[in-house]
Amino acid sequence: MSTPKLALVDLTKRYQPGLAPAVDHLNMEVEEGHLVALLGPSGCGKTTTLRMVAGLMDPTAGRIVVDGEDITSIPVHRRGMGMVFQSYALFPHMNVAANVAFGLRMRRLPKSERLERVRRALDMVQLGYLAERETKALSGGQQQRIALARALVVEPTLLLLDEPLSNLDAKLRESMRGEIRAIQQRTGATTLFVTHDQDEALDMADRIAVMNGGLIEQFGEPSEVYERPRTRFVAEFIGRANLLDATVVADRGPSGADERRYDVQVPGFGAVGAVGAPGLTGATRTMLVRPHRVQVHCDPGASGSPGTVESVSYTGDSVGYRVRVGDRAQLAEAPTDGRIAAPGDVVRLDWDPASAYLLPEEEER
Repeated sequence: MSTPKLALVDLTKRYQPGLAPAVDHLNMEVEEGHLVALLGPSGCGKTTTLRMVAGLMDPTAGRIVVDGEDITSIPVHRRGMGMVFQSYALFPHMNVAANVAFGLRMRRLPKSERLERVRRALDMVQLGYLAERETKALSGGQQQRIALARALVVEPTLLLLDEPLSNLDAKLRESMRGEIRAIQQRTGATTLFVTHDQDEALDMADRIAVMNGGLIEQFGEPSEVYERPRTRFVAEFIGRANLLDATVVADRGPSGADERRYDVQVPGFGAVGAVGAPGLTGATRTMLVRPHRVQVHCDPGASGSPGTVESVSYTGDSVGYRVRVGDRAQLAEAPTDGRIAAPGDVVRLDWDPASAYLLPEEEER
C-alpha cells in the first residue's frame, strides 16, 4: 500500500483548557495528486486544521505527516507549502511579477531561474500579459489567479487554499472554481481546499471531509457523501434534503453492493420503498429523499401521496415546490417542461424506491 501524501493522526487543537477542542482527534489521509475539500459551517474546525497543516498554528496534540515524515514540529518556512488566503494577501507595493517571485526570492533562487518560473506560473493562470501591472489595478478574479500563481511557483509539497473564492461574485466564483480545478489537475498538486460552499466542494474535490464540531462526520467521494450520507448532519449540510421518519417493515432482497431493498412505513405517505444497509427489518430510521428525486404529479388521478402546494419557486430550468403532506412540508424539484402547479393546488408525490435511502444509526459523539 502506497504512503499517503498527507496524513493527519489524532490531530487536536484546544485553544483554552476546559473548552471544547476546535479540532478533536482528527484522522485523515490524502493521496498524492488529490484535491480534498474540508467542508463545514463556520466554527467547525476546517480553517484551524488547514493552519496547523501549514505550520501557522501549533497543534495541542497529534501528528502531521507528509510523505511519511513527521513535520509537526517543523517551522512554516521549511514546510515547502503554498497557500492562498481568503484575502489573497498580495503585496500592494509590488507588481504582479514581483508578487509571484516573492517565495523564490526567499529561497534565494538565481535570477534567471526566478524569471523563467514566474513566466511559466503566470502563463499557467493565463495572466502573463499582466506581469508589470500593479496589483491594486487588478480585478478580484485576476488577484485570485495571481495569488494561485504565487503559491504554485514554489512547486509546493502541498497547496493549501483557504476559501479563496469567497470574495468573488457568484458568476466569477463559478468560473474560477473550474479554472482552479483545471490548474490543480494539470500540475498534479496535492491540495487541501477549505470551503463552506457545498457546490464548490462537490464540483472540485476528489474527496470531501465534512466537518462538524471539530470532527470529520464523513470522508469520501462527492457522490458518496451526497447519495449515501452517514449522518443526519451530512444529509442536511450537503444539498437539500427531505428527512422522514421511517419504520422498516420487510426486506425485499439485495439492491446493489452491500444494500437491501425494504418496504417501509412513513407518516403521511404510508407504505413506500427504500434502500439501506442489511439487517434493518423492524428498525426505525431516518429516510433521505433528495428534492430532485421527488416526482410531482398534477393529475388528481395519478399515483402517489396527496399534498397541498404551499409555495412555488421558478428558476428557469426547474421549478421548486414546498408541499404539505400530512403535518409536514416536503421539498420537490421538477423540470419546467410540463404543467406547473400553483400554491393551493393538490398534487401527488412519489419517488423511485431506489432514490430513498435509510440513514445508518448514528454513533454517540
